[in-house]
Amino acid sequence: MARPSTPLISREATIQAALRIIDEDGPEGLSLPRLARELNVKAPSLYHHFSDKNEILAEVAKTVVAGTQLPPKSRSGDWQEWFTQLSLNFRTAVLKHRRAAPILLQMLPRDALTELYEEAAGYLRECGVPDSQLVQILDGLEKFSLGATLTEAMRPPSRARVRFEHADPETHPVLTVASDANQLNARQIYEGAIRSYLLGVSHFGLANAPEA
Repeated sequence: MARPSTPLISREATIQAALRIIDEDGPEGLSLPRLARELNVKAPSLYHHFSDKNEILAEVAKTVVAGTQLPPKSRSGDWQEWFTQLSLNFRTAVLKHRRAAPILLQMLPRDALTELYEEAAGYLRECGVPDSQLVQILDGLEKFSLGATLTEAMRPPSRARVRFEHADPETHPVLTVASDANQLNARQIYEGAIRSYLLGVSHFGLANAPEA
């Protein structure tokens, strides 16, 4: 389909409109005709900025992640606290757009996070972390944060303590007791897990890594 010679809409306006539709009705609610109607243009106008729907979805994914606020850096060099807060901020940014979670899972390329990783790697180096450990920290934290946050985003929102509702006292006695005893909600468990991971990396580093 030929693109119009003069753009009638901006790239940013298109991405924001697509995100609004996804927030309302999920990814399945987004179509190019609906997006065009939202912007009060004809569908061909979308092709001035985007080659297809997948490109729009990829930009939506980047926009959601871009909502992650960088925490202030501690002068004491407490990089673990900085990364913990960064991970919590990432969680907040994603959960603002829970229905976009499937898109992040499929469409978010690592290069969208390159600038953030450069900032984080530079701070780690400033704090005295060896270069040989930087990728381990960044890659591991990415996998953990993405997996945990996207899993949570695809569930109904809740501030209640985490439970295993389907545990049966007769057949799952230990799990039932543990579920009743837990006092932590999803955010608290996420934060604790992030802190545990960073503490482990800080204490053990690569000393116990298996040889390739």
